[in-house]
Amino acid sequence: MALPPGISFDSDLRVTLPDRFNVAVPFIDRHIAEGCGAKPAIRTAQETVTYGELAERVNRAGNVLLAAGLQPGDRLLMVVKDCPAFFYLFWGAIKAGIVPIPPNTLLRAPDYAYMFADSGCRLVVYSSEFAGEIEPALVQAPVEALTVDAFLAEMAKASAALDARLASPGDDCFWLYSSGSTGRPKGAVHRQRDMVVSSELYGVRVLGVKDGDVSFSAAKLFFAYGLGNGMTFPLWTGSTAVLDDRRPTPDTTFETIERFRPTLYYGVPALYAAQLAALEKGGRDLSSVRACVSAGEALPAEIFRRWKERTGTIILDGIGSTEALHIFIGNRLDDHKPGTSGRPVPGYDVRILDEAGKPVPAGGSGRLWIRGESTAGYYWNKPEKTAETMVDGWLDTGDTYRQDDEGYLIYDGRSDDMLKVGGIWCSPVEIEGCLIGHGAVLEAAIVGHPDEHALIKPKAFVVLKQGGDGGPALTEELMTLCRKTLAPYKYPRWVEYVAELPKTATGKIQRFKLRA
Repeated sequence: MALPPGISFDSDLRVTLPDRFNVAVPFIDRHIAEGCGAKPAIRTAQETVTYGELAERVNRAGNVLLAAGLQPGDRLLMVVKDCPAFFYLFWGAIKAGIVPIPPNTLLRAPDYAYMFADSGCRLVVYSSEFAGEIEPALVQAPVEALTVDAFLAEMAKASAALDARLASPGDDCFWLYSSGSTGRPKGAVHRQRDMVVSSELYGVRVLGVKDGDVSFSAAKLFFAYGLGNGMTFPLWTGSTAVLDDRRPTPDTTFETIERFRPTLYYGVPALYAAQLAALEKGGRDLSSVRACVSAGEALPAEIFRRWKERTGTIILDGIGSTEALHIFIGNRLDDHKPGTSGRPVPGYDVRILDEAGKPVPAGGSGRLWIRGESTAGYYWNKPEKTAETMVDGWLDTGDTYRQDDEGYLIYDGRSDDMLKVGGIWCSPVEIEGCLIGHGAVLEAAIVGHPDEHALIKPKAFVVLKQGGDGGPALTEELMTLCRKTLAPYKYPRWVEYVAELPKTATGKIQRFKLRA
């Protein structure tokens, strides 16, 4: 599919955009100009929304926001489930020059109250399902608010015509709050150009999304990975997004895949593991899917192997971040290696540095820094964190990585999660991947734990496929598996069986909670 008028990428994949620009035009309005108004843009169990209907409703939403007194540059906080209204609010705000902020819909009232105050938003729009947390938050941090149903009622009365408010490609466009896995969430401020860059560089040039694709993302729209999968990639290519507002489980995701026949499916490692466990009990029809993608946490090689064996398709693992907007290192259909994050996405630069800020030796582990044109400009209200994390165009991801001799990048864990065992750095991800290779294990997490001499050793938290406590015999099996497979010092000295692992909404294991 040709690039929209006025947009181009040079030989280094740096983007050129018009000096005055509104990103809603190439993502929404362009499809009407190209005669695609009757094509499905969104499909749900309740309705199908065409590109023509989407464009009209985006305009109506922008006009409702302006009529409510919001001015260009004001913030709209939208706690909205995965449904067409998410698209109307997000793009209507952008087209009107208002800044949308879609936070995690799984938070609690104190978290929302913090975001209301931190963002200085002028309006909150929320799905009624979240009223139990939003309404107490509104008492703690008062701000004008509407339910999605009330907003849709106002849209029905609003004008269907709206001129796009033009801006510079580097101007603020939307925010995404970080998952807050180690503290208060940070508002990453993204620019007008950022969705163009991520959609073209990863969506089109790596994943190969095209106008005939149907995309279903179990990962939700409110965080960066889901936003690209379920909204910006389909809209950029004029293809179709399938939305499901239910909590993703093996049953709900298989049901959606069988009903809507998506060609692209996006999940997270924990969900793929649960789906594999479900597939052991009976087959499901996944024949429409040409590619699966995983992010949020490193995908163990064993899950890759079992998924391919069971379904005949491969899972393309990659790493992205809230700050970078989507995947910047990824595997591809024609170039993949299990147990790795793949290679840098063309258009992104990668370096691995030691604690002194110097490049690590070949094969060594270090802190991953990346550079690309989709990265956020700054953190809202956090100049010190901005200066620490965003340096001369480079972004400190906070992840520890190493590169193998074939150029594939291997995730060793969050920098704060690395263990030093016997004076040697040890990756929790490597041990977790070994444990998942045991047929009884669904998930595993490794943290450091002091032994009787106050020396740090690996401790495993394990979720079993059948649930319950594995007992001493299984514990010995798991320890023996790790001793045989890994360097001897890496085996877990303790195994604790748990019903579930604490995770962020993006699927990242919150190891700090297990250390507490």
